Amino acid sequence: MWPNLTSMLTWWQWAILATVPPLIVLLYFLKLKRRPLEVPSTYLWHKSIEDLHVNTIWQRLRRNLLLFLQLLVIFLAMAALLRPSWQERRLTGDRFIILVDNSASMQATDLRPSRLEDAQRKAVDLIDQMKSGDVAMVISFADSARVRQNFTDDRRLLRQAVEAIEPTVRPTSLLEALKVASGLANPGHIAADERDVQVAEALPAKLYIFSDGRFGPVAGFSLGNLEPVFVPIGEPTAANVGIMAFNVRPGEANPELYQAFARLENFGSEEVHVEVELYRDLPAAGHPLGGGDRLIDAADVTLPAGETRGVAFDLESVESGVLELRIKSGADDHLSVDDQAWTVVSPPRPIRVLLVTPGNEPLELALRTDAVKEIAEVTVQSPKFLKDKQYAEKAVGGAYDLVIYDRCAPQEMPRANTLFIGRVPPRPPHGAVPGWSAKPKVVGPQLLPVSTPHPLMQWIDLRDVKLAEGTPLEVPPSGSVLIDSDVGPMLVIAPREGFEDAALGFVLLDEVTGPDGKTEPYVGTNWMTRQSFPVFVLNLFDYLGRGRDMLASGGLQPGQPVVLEGPTATARLQVGTPAGREDDLKGGNLGKFNFTDTEELGPYEVRCEGKTLRWLAVNLFQPAESDIRPDPQPVIKIGYVEVEGQLGWEAGRRDIWKWLLLLGLAVLLLEWYIYNRRVYL
Repeated sequence: MWPNLTSMLTWWQWAILATVPPLIVLLYFLKLKRRPLEVPSTYLWHKSIEDLHVNTIWQRLRRNLLLFLQLLVIFLAMAALLRPSWQERRLTGDRFIILVDNSASMQATDLRPSRLEDAQRKAVDLIDQMKSGDVAMVISFADSARVRQNFTDDRRLLRQAVEAIEPTVRPTSLLEALKVASGLANPGHIAADERDVQVAEALPAKLYIFSDGRFGPVAGFSLGNLEPVFVPIGEPTAANVGIMAFNVRPGEANPELYQAFARLENFGSEEVHVEVELYRDLPAAGHPLGGGDRLIDAADVTLPAGETRGVAFDLESVESGVLELRIKSGADDHLSVDDQAWTVVSPPRPIRVLLVTPGNEPLELALRTDAVKEIAEVTVQSPKFLKDKQYAEKAVGGAYDLVIYDRCAPQEMPRANTLFIGRVPPRPPHGAVPGWSAKPKVVGPQLLPVSTPHPLMQWIDLRDVKLAEGTPLEVPPSGSVLIDSDVGPMLVIAPREGFEDAALGFVLLDEVTGPDGKTEPYVGTNWMTRQSFPVFVLNLFDYLGRGRDMLASGGLQPGQPVVLEGPTATARLQVGTPAGREDDLKGGNLGKFNFTDTEELGPYEVRCEGKTLRWLAVNLFQPAESDIRPDPQPVIKIGYVEVEGQLGWEAGRRDIWKWLLLLGLAVLLLEWYIYNRRVYL
């Protein structure tokens, strides 16, 4: 590669400098001026004969080391003035934040031994290139972020922090990691965790993101003093077949018989043939999963490239227990965590739903459909019921699985999941988590396409939904946006001590006062007339109702909290994990316990005094994680900034003009030494 040259002088300065070497050479051509000196006659004749050769102004140029050294000094100085340099890939900067993705997709084996280990190797290579005095910190992230090592210049600690990162089966969200990093680089920036270090002055940092990029754009985030560098992980040939859904429900032809349904998807570029096996799992308490499985049925499925296929198995009898589905797809399947799925078979219990509304006929009709009646017991009350003593007792005692507040809000949050329509949850100390608030109303907001894989938004298409007006919502620190618009979030969900609260930023139906003082109906949206609305209601019951065990028992996501209820208010519960570990639940309130340790895929057994109460099933079911194909041109979008993936470090310029000047100085010192020592070579 030819060096880059950048001149320090103008053309006329170069012209003057170019005359120096010829002048030096001319000095060696000039004849020396003689001075009178008395010498012996024989010596005089000898010098006279010699002068015959230098009888003119010019003499023949003799070999002279001093001349060569002087010319070399001038040429080195001229070369240094050209500022020669080379472009190369190298680490630049002195402050780095290293983000390492350890979500489920990073377990893919298209890079041996896995994508995560390849990311760790590259992160360690970055650390090894740090110069003395450089500082860095390490953060791992999936759907949440964890600081592995705070800022330090100790490269040994940084390497240990990177190498200690373990894979998870959680989905990917870059936002939480960016909040932590931003809180350490931007002054006054509020990070996701109050424990994050807040800086008083701007501390710019290079943000290195080692990930396969299996996440959507990070909207509404400002990088500030962070300079992002995306290092993509993954091979273009990556392929995978995964289980995207698995449940048990009544058969379509005969509702008296039950069927196990599964949905498989081929995320590769070639057609594949897989063998699907259905097992009945009965793992013994305290033992790892798989000791008591029994094969029920099997099927061969052909999956064209990029397509989805369903498979159904008839069940002769429905008994309480766990069903496991396994697929065998061969060596070309580079992700194994989605090759198994579990669902729980248990007697269905109706969901207990309370609707508090001043009157909403479309919503009440949606709650009276046959599909809803099969799975839920719905009670409708007016907002006056919120002040009734009976409501307070039932809300505190956990009598409801789901409470829907339509254009109203309670003074104290119930021990149940909630949905607020046209309102936000009340503030602490008796309300929800901090951070809930609403902005001023906006006329005619435009809804954006649904981009989240959240269970509440499965099979939801909002492209034909219009809003008359909407109230953009503020997202709590631990919340997620489910429906977004051009003016801000319109449906947000956030956890609350084992429960979850959702808020809708627009009303379905309302009343307004006309010019004549009479109340008139006001329709806030056309959503109730679209096919996606009853689907949303069923998703609402499936996810927030938590009672549709026949359909949603396998819908728990890794790391998702769940509320477990004991048989009595003083009962103690134990939970057996898929790996065989047993957790004792403590600190329950009125027989209800918050269980959050759902980091493993598989069935969890809930027991009380040695008796099995129920099973839980945790599955991946994340298309964004199972689709491990990297983009041909990997790009991630953070706010309004698009960050292109780069395989090496950023391009840097290595200057050599300083070395040329040092070499010229050394040659000049050598020339001075030879001249003063009268060395003749």
